[in-house]
Amino acid sequence: MVGVAAVPAVIQFCIMLCLPESPRWLFMKDNKAKAIAILSKIYDVARLQDEIDHLSITEEEECQKRNDVKISDVFKSKEIRLAFLVGAGLQAFQQFTGINTVMYYSPTIVQMAGFSSNQLALLLSLVIAAMNAAGTVLGIYLIDHFGRKKLAISSLAGVIASLFILAGAFFGKSSGSSNELYGWIAVLGLALYIACFSPGMGPVPWTVNSEIYPEQYRGICGGMSATVNWISNLIVAQTFLSIAEAVGTGSTFLMLAGIAVLAVVFVIMYVPETMGLAFVEVEQIWKERAWGSSYNTESLLEQGNDK
Repeated sequence: MVGVAAVPAVIQFCIMLCLPESPRWLFMKDNKAKAIAILSKIYDVARLQDEIDHLSITEEEECQKRNDVKISDVFKSKEIRLAFLVGAGLQAFQQFTGINTVMYYSPTIVQMAGFSSNQLALLLSLVIAAMNAAGTVLGIYLIDHFGRKKLAISSLAGVIASLFILAGAFFGKSSGSSNELYGWIAVLGLALYIACFSPGMGPVPWTVNSEIYPEQYRGICGGMSATVNWISNLIVAQTFLSIAEAVGTGSTFLMLAGIAVLAVVFVIMYVPETMGLAFVEVEQIWKERAWGSSYNTESLLEQGNDK
């Protein structure tokens, strides 16, 4: 079982051998010919020259800035601090809405719902895992057609509904009823949760984190927000069963639903829509949020939120 886990790692290793280098990194290393060759595979002829000109203009400035960037600088700059709080907040909410609780403990949750058979519990958990994979593939299509913000909000709305279904099923089960219907309602809630979460809150935090930071901060802020994600994952994974035992499984799912409601408020208030925006336009959004819309006569913030 453990050895099978090496298979996807080997596949990923082989695929990454074909992964091209970042054109920006190649420009920094004075390998402009290779950078242009990669850019030509990404952009059409009309935009290619604009991208080359932009990289040429910003190359020296970005190299200098990257050399000076430290972790403390993330919190010293108001606009970078705002961007990081949004990126880290999305990563934290991704975990605190319970996704890895569902993935790690789905066989246990199925058994809690009244299915005592280990084989049936594992089979149903495999179905849930397959839905997660299918939903993630669907998210690849949706994220560039509906936008990051709308997709996250609609995903969270489905997550909230499914968590209420789960909570209701476990409250009904704990009331002493022997009706197997509650068990199937719980399984339906799990399936709906995955169907709603995987296309939206699964990919959106990672996508947004790759788009909201200036180039010189992208590596360090992306790494810090990923750390927030895994720390949140650790907290949720280590506390779920203890909380469920202390207050009941139904109440635990209600708590997760409450966190999902907070996540909706967070996305609406603080997350900008980055679909279709260039990195310089996203930087302008944070400058306007940090220093006011008078920073620039054209409000790109409103332009981004209207999309």
